[in-house]
Order: sequence, then structure tokens, then C-alpha cells
Amino acid sequence: MTGRILRIELRRSAAPGVALLSLVTGTALVLTSTEFYAGRWMQLAITARTMLMVLLPLALAGGAWLGRRDARHRVDELFASTVRPRWQRVGPAAGALAGAVATAYLLVFLVAAGWVVRTAGYFPANAMVVIAVGVPALIAAAWLGMAAGRAVPRLVTAPLVAVLGFVLVGLVPEWVMTVDTATTLARLRPEPSAVLLVPTFSGGVDDFQTVTNRVSLLQMVWLVSLAATGLLLLGAVRRRAIALAVLPAVLGAAVTVPLLPVGGTRGAVVADPVAVELVCDNDGPQVCVTRAHAGVLPDVVGPAREALAVIAAKLPDAPVRAVETQQVAYWAQLTPDLSPPRHPGDTLVFETPTINRTGGADLSDGDFVPSLLRAVWEQECGEGSEDDEPLARRLAAAWLSDQPPALESWWDRTDAERAQRAYQALVGLPEAEQRHRMAAARDAALDCRTDALLALLPEEKP
Repeated sequence: MTGRILRIELRRSAAPGVALLSLVTGTALVLTSTEFYAGRWMQLAITARTMLMVLLPLALAGGAWLGRRDARHRVDELFASTVRPRWQRVGPAAGALAGAVATAYLLVFLVAAGWVVRTAGYFPANAMVVIAVGVPALIAAAWLGMAAGRAVPRLVTAPLVAVLGFVLVGLVPEWVMTVDTATTLARLRPEPSAVLLVPTFSGGVDDFQTVTNRVSLLQMVWLVSLAATGLLLLGAVRRRAIALAVLPAVLGAAVTVPLLPVGGTRGAVVADPVAVELVCDNDGPQVCVTRAHAGVLPDVVGPAREALAVIAAKLPDAPVRAVETQQVAYWAQLTPDLSPPRHPGDTLVFETPTINRTGGADLSDGDFVPSLLRAVWEQECGEGSEDDEPLARRLAAAWLSDQPPALESWWDRTDAERAQRAYQALVGLPEAEQRHRMAAARDAALDCRTDALLALLPEEKP
């Protein structure tokens, strides 16, 4: 009997409409955001969690609309006079709505997965755990919305709970992080662990980081307890039952908040050592990228070898391999036992190119090879750069390519004139002296010193 009622609810209630609206909205969001996750499973998981900022208010509104159904049709008093307990009557409707919103969420994920599976070279299993947190979140929102619609069966209830839900999951965490930005960077007062009770993940995750399973499982515990509160509120009749219905949420928060890491979203992520492992092409001078970015390797091999050839033609002891930066200097801040690597002189370290919507490298701006030439005089030292370092690297790259520094529109005119003068002075030296100075500048850069490179620039006129 219950199964038959459930099938009727799935066909005739508002549940299919809520699922369709969630599916269309979620699909539109993921298909217009492919550049943020293409080729990377963990970024897809974070995008799915961020998408809850919109899907949760929809689930709340859909639940509120379904919850006021009895009052809207003026049969609530009739059903209240029956012997059957209320929770048995609302159970099929709650189950239908829960299944509808969860199915829509998973279908949106499958649509987005089509953009990732073709080009992703690394599949972190815990990305599925991160995505799975969205299921109890949406079920909890749907049941709380039904309870709100039953308690206040008004036409404005659905839009009001939708707005309230968006404020709670979309604006409050951002406000907390914005207020604490200065003190967080100073590590004096990090974001409270309670921020992680919100299932959205607006803090972002680097391609070489991952959300710990511990945090995801604790969030699931909290969301399941919140869903239980919503279901109990939906079935409660007496005031005592309503008061007791809040207990699962209170207990869930009491258990999970002390166990969640302090620091909000920053404390929930850790470095992923597998994501930074190198994947290489050895059919010629070796070119390597990180496993997390394996999809860009076919696109960067040609330009990287072209740059290596240009460097070898001009620079003594030139690098013979090119390796994508593993950015350990960045995520070592979150993992103190890791330190920035010092690459040997035979290795050219380049920045990750922009990843396009299909998971490949976007090299359309033509700056990739020039950026490789500038990278000859860089080392991952884990420290900030001096003001003139970018200008000096552009001068050095211009020497490698035998082309004067381009006067780009964003340059300061004074800097452009300094670079032009420095280039003319450099190429006016004997060729052996040029090679000696540039080799010394590279050796110093490999030791995290910039004095030899900056010495190529003339002093600024007062």
C-alpha cells in the first residue's frame, strides 16, 4: 500500500516539478561553468557543492509548496480526524520529494561528469564523497521546507523560505569569511568550525588539494540529523513532539562542531600528494605536468620543446626538460612539513596554463612560449618577488628570443623605456660577455638570488 501511494505521489504531487526545475537549473549552472572543472574531478565536486547555493533554496521552496497542499485543498482537518498517525500519511510525500531532489542532483552530476571523464588523468576517490554530501543536504532542505509549509500554509511561505535559505547558505558564510579576512591571514582568529555546517563550499580548493573524508563524513552526520529534525517536525502534532523534533539537529551540531576543524573551509582541505605526481612525455626532451593536469600534456609538449630549443641556442648549460610547477610553495602553508622544492639547473619549471572548457590547455593568447622563456630565471623559492623582477625577466626573455621587449599597453612608460635601454646595452656587449652575464643571472636565480638579474636593468632616474 505504501509503495502504491509513493508511486502516486511521484506522478501527481509537486515532487516531479521540483525535480525538473532543479535538474534544469543545475544543468544550466554546470554547463556554463565548465571552465572551472573541466578535466578535474575534485573541481567538479567543489562546483557541485557550490551549486547547492541555488539548489537548496529550490528544495526548500518546493518542500514548502508541497507542505501546504492539505491546507490549500482544505482537507487538513478531515485528515486530522482519521485514526492513522500523521507521520504515516506524510511519509510517502516526504519520500517522493526526497527521491526527486536527490535524483535531480545526481543527474546534474552525471551531465557534468561528461565534461571531465574524457580528459581527466586523475580520479581522486574522495571527490565522490564530497559530491555525496549534497544528497542529505537537499533532502534536509526539502523536509524542512515541507515542515515550514505545513506550519505556515501561506502562498508567500515558499518564496520566503527560498530567500532565507539562500541567505543562510550563500551569504552568511561569505560574510563570515569577509569579516575575518585580515585576521585569518594573520592567523589570529580563523573562521569558526561552525561555518562547515553549511554544505556549500564557497572557499574554493586548489587543484592540488582535497577535502578530507573526515570533514565530509562529519557534514553528512550533521545533515542527516537535520533531515531527521525536518521529518519529525513534519509528522509532529503536539507541542511536546515539536519540541522533541529539534533534538536530532541539536545533538548533531553538538557532536560535529567540536570535531570539525577550526578555520572553516581553509581548515577542511589538505594537500593531495598524488595530484602533484608528474606525468611525462619522453618522445623528445622530457615535458612533464602534474597528474591533476594530465589533460593539458598533449597541448604543452610542442610549445615547451620549442622553448627548450630557443633556450639551448643561447644559454650555456640550458635546461633540457620542462616541468609544470607543483605549487608546493603555496600549499606548504597548509602543510608545514612540506617545503618548496629546489629544481636542478637542467629543469625548466613553468606555470600551469589556463585550462579551457574541454580540459585542454588554452594557448590562444600566444603567451605560453614567452612565459617559458621568462621562467628560465625563476625558482620556487616560497618568497615574494621584488618590484623589478617581472621587468627583468621580460628583458632576459627578450634576449633569448632576439626580439626587443614589446611595449605592451599595460606597461608603465618608464619601465618600458628602462627595458629598451637595458636590452640595447646588453646586446651591444660582446656575445661571450652576454652569455656570461645571462648564465650568471640564471645561476643566481636557481639559488633564489635576484641580484644578477636585477643588475641588468639601469637605475631609475630620480
